[in-house]
Amino acid sequence: MRRLVSLFAALCTAVGLALLLPAAPAGAAPACVTAWNSSSVYTGGMTASYNGHNWYAKWWTQNERPGGSDVWRDEGVCGTDGGGTTPPPTTGFVVSEAQFNQMFPNRNPFYTYAGLTAALKSYPAFATTGGETVKRQEAAAFLANVHHETGGLVHVVEQNTANYPHYCDARQPYGCPAGQAAYYGRGPIQLSWNFNYKAAGDALGIDLLNNPWRVEREPAVAMQTGLWYWNTQNGPGTMTAHNAMVNGAGFGETIRAINGALECNGGNPAQVQSRVTKYQQFTQILGVPAGANLYC
Repeated sequence: MRRLVSLFAALCTAVGLALLLPAAPAGAAPACVTAWNSSSVYTGGMTASYNGHNWYAKWWTQNERPGGSDVWRDEGVCGTDGGGTTPPPTTGFVVSEAQFNQMFPNRNPFYTYAGLTAALKSYPAFATTGGETVKRQEAAAFLANVHHETGGLVHVVEQNTANYPHYCDARQPYGCPAGQAAYYGRGPIQLSWNFNYKAAGDALGIDLLNNPWRVEREPAVAMQTGLWYWNTQNGPGTMTAHNAMVNGAGFGETIRAINGALECNGGNPAQVQSRVTKYQQFTQILGVPAGANLYC
């Protein structure tokens, strides 16, 4: 009898202790890996913790905040380390602001990332068509050509002022209402000629024929004109630069759409090489291959 009482007392003690102790969590979060560092370079497969989550890098990245770029895959809640602040919202553009700054380290303050991303709304198919590789290749191709045209987004307007009076085609029925010398090259692809200002303005819903100066005063308008040409104009080529990239014709055909025989087919191989080299650099930053048909 005494033994049964002892066993009962022991059981009650054990139950009491169990009631006092917290239950072990089911499926507890894994420990946080090393905290994300904005100055570190991460290659595909590396991990970092940020804002209470573990993150997996899908490709090369530097200074792209986890949660603010699709380079990072959320691996779920982790322990309490790996702090930081709430990540900023992503723009949805395949080029992050950090990558944009890396591509254009000496750019004119006029050319802003915000201006570029605002302009994207005018051409939603740009850098969103096809698979992830094609999207990044198109963005790299556009920005590489822009880099070449503007000396690294340094020049907002055409530097040779002697050319300014030449860009008025008076044969057009609408003439040159802003003045004969008002339609010089401006913006990331150096929009020029009164008829191009008219066409771009009509497409964008902006009166650029009467007020071409908006292209050198408003960052978003400047970028809109570059995207207008890229997405809608064959130029001296046989297809738009957008179609060249999404249909697999290759980077070389984007050069042809912009400058045709002035550079292609031996016209100026050094200029072509300059564009190709920059495109290869930008695709590397974005973690994708450059693809075939780089030259024209």
